[in-house]
Amino acid sequence: MLRRYKQLAAALAACLALSGCGPANHGVSSQDHPASQAAADQDVQIFSWWTAKGETNALNALISVFRKRYPREHIVNDAVAGGGGDNAKAVLASRITAGDPPETFQVHVGQELMVWVKAGKMEPLDALYRELGLYKVLPKVAIDGVTYDGHVYAVPLDVERGNVLWYNARVLATYGLKPPQTLDELLADCKVLKAHGVTPIAYGDRDQLGSVMLWENVLLATAGPKTYDDIWNGTVPLTSPVVRKACETFLQLLPYTNADHAQLSWDGACSLVASGQAAFNVMGDWAKAYFLASGMKEGRDFGWTPFPGTQGDFEYVIDTFGMPKGAHNPAGALDFLRVVASRDGQRQFNLWKGSIPPRSDVPLDGFDAYSQASAEAFRKDALVPSLANGEAANPAFEQAAAQAITLLINTGNVNQCLQLLKQADLANPLP
Repeated sequence: MLRRYKQLAAALAACLALSGCGPANHGVSSQDHPASQAAADQDVQIFSWWTAKGETNALNALISVFRKRYPREHIVNDAVAGGGGDNAKAVLASRITAGDPPETFQVHVGQELMVWVKAGKMEPLDALYRELGLYKVLPKVAIDGVTYDGHVYAVPLDVERGNVLWYNARVLATYGLKPPQTLDELLADCKVLKAHGVTPIAYGDRDQLGSVMLWENVLLATAGPKTYDDIWNGTVPLTSPVVRKACETFLQLLPYTNADHAQLSWDGACSLVASGQAAFNVMGDWAKAYFLASGMKEGRDFGWTPFPGTQGDFEYVIDTFGMPKGAHNPAGALDFLRVVASRDGQRQFNLWKGSIPPRSDVPLDGFDAYSQASAEAFRKDALVPSLANGEAANPAFEQAAAQAITLLINTGNVNQCLQLLKQADLANPLP
């Protein structure tokens, strides 16, 4: 596990060392429209980590829109399996540093994207944004998350919510439990479930996604959105009492989790909930796509609630596609980005993915109850970034923090965890 993170960190460091801070030109030209004529019969490599149930359906729906719009172009789906994307990110870093980037790749807004932008590895997309009128229809948090030095570098495809507690509705009904609204209620439910031989909380951290998401949700519930934001802005120290309290509460939950968490990725944990072996799972709304693809029905078989203590908060996870420098088929890449940005592309993708479209002009008729509620929450709740998914902190800090949380799980040593977080900040400063 740690070796994989070290490999990724080394690849990212190599990328950063190759070039300066950002490209000199300020916009890939979109004047040669339609670009499909220039890209006829050429491959368009799209790189992602969408390989789990529900994710593949969503990606295929997006590809289907692309093929209808650009039938002469050939999509090459270079998805790399591996839970939260660690495998894919390591492969991507190797390809970019080797000068063999895909035409476009999945990347989260915020710090995960910025590591490539600041290394001068991304093409700015100002001209494409102007051509498609994206400044008028995308939310500020998404545009801010792809902007550096006044230029935009990726096209948002979805908005996902990371602070969701999913549950098996039949299991809760069996034991007369209601979805918990506070951390104390969650702990009380966990005691009841464990007494009946049911795993209360399933998580998978083979790639450390599940453990970091559980930890950051406890932190958000403990700190509240403003202090949580201030932690990632670097104005509240990582050794502060609120972070300590979150670590202590996190440890209180661990006895109620599955013993095989280190062998599972996020979808493996969802499988435990789907089968009724576990009651709860803390995950983004891509978990809903997994449950639906498994034949479950919302309300009857599974349900959801904001993670206890985070009602009124929306931890955003926003996937985008950007265009790396040196792509073999930049015209085809621009065509794919046009589909990513389109109303139809975003509608079809998000209907399958469980998320909501970032465009404000995509009609939500046909979206289910969860997505309708998520869209409303995104409009009115306090928006906060996810550490686990790359929005809140630079990748090197994120990797070091994941290792600190893993050691916390293994040792229960809060002081050690706080010191490791402090060291991670010193080595890779926030924000």
